[in-house]
Amino acid sequence: MNKWIEILLGLVLLIGAILIAWYSAVYSWVFFGHSFNFLTPAWVFFKGGLFWFVIMIGVLFIMLGISDLKD
Repeated sequence: MNKWIEILLGLVLLIGAILIAWYSAVYSWVFFGHSFNFLTPAWVFFKGGLFWFVIMIGVLFIMLGISDLKD
């Protein structure tokens, strides 16, 4: 596939996902009694990923510190 088509397709998908998440939060999409708010679950997923990233960095530093104690 052409590199420019890949970049353009990636941008379209990225902007489309951002717009869908934004519009679903602003205009409160409700179908058959279920809310389709995509922004809130995405934000929760991001916060969870950030939480685990910080924990793994802490574990890495502890492992590096223990490794340095051996020397």
